[in-house]
Amino acid sequence: MDQTTGSLDTLNYEPDRRSAHPKILDVIPESAGPRIATARGGAIHCVRGPGSQAVLAESHFAAVMLAPAPGNRAALGSDRMLEYDAPVGALVIHPANVEGRAVWSSTRESVIIAIRPESMAELAASELDAGHVAIQPPAFGTVDPQALYLAQLLKAELTQRETPNELYVDSLVTMFGVHILRNYTGVQQLPPAPKGGLSNRSARRVQEFLEVNFSSKISVADLAAVSGLSPRHFIQAFTRTFGEPPHKHLLRLRLSFAERLLVKGEMPIAEVAHLSGFSSQSHLTTAMMKYRRITPMQVRRKG
Repeated sequence: MDQTTGSLDTLNYEPDRRSAHPKILDVIPESAGPRIATARGGAIHCVRGPGSQAVLAESHFAAVMLAPAPGNRAALGSDRMLEYDAPVGALVIHPANVEGRAVWSSTRESVIIAIRPESMAELAASELDAGHVAIQPPAFGTVDPQALYLAQLLKAELTQRETPNELYVDSLVTMFGVHILRNYTGVQQLPPAPKGGLSNRSARRVQEFLEVNFSSKISVADLAAVSGLSPRHFIQAFTRTFGEPPHKHLLRLRLSFAERLLVKGEMPIAEVAHLSGFSSQSHLTTAMMKYRRITPMQVRRKG
């Protein structure tokens, strides 16, 4: 596919309705912390006291330490337990279908990212022009500054008072997956980093797609397919072209539509929220207050 123009009929393109499956995150207890599942995988802000766990999961998992965690023992695909200390930024990668065990003696704060194998394969094909790639986990205790940066962004989104933005989390999970592929798969020759924004045609197609589908669940994969770019290239090119990342642009479209419905005053605010793509009336109110400095009721009264 041409990487500057794409070849899809935007208005007839059906989004990838692969739903987010919360069960992908079930290997981590619900009590560990806030989480959200996305089309590509999911993320958890995790705080757990001393304990242990054995895991054999169907998805790839990665944990990034947000606070020092001394006194750990772990095994991955082996019966041999290794001892290590985990400083801030330590990255642990647990590939799918590999048995792992962990024992920790202190409270651990981390962000855990899950990515489905089929999603990782799609990223490998689009980002590395590669078929099957085997993930090569780093040694226990390895610090990865870029993984830490993405984990901190995920923590900020997961722990805020408002509902996490699913497209934003999906973008961060996508970028995290690309980072893993580019640094922990042993691929020697990597494609050059993309430069520039969307072509005029791609920008128009993406804008048309968003205007038609803004109230639906939209993933990075959906938007990248419309543009004809790889997910990572799309996120960067979209931001350069529109001056804001995809999730903020989508939120603006939803808020503008909600305001138009509120001004008409013909339906309950909860229904306005639903039709505009928000999860609840409270979600709409929080977003409107944060980005427009006004409540839905105030918009209605002004209308």
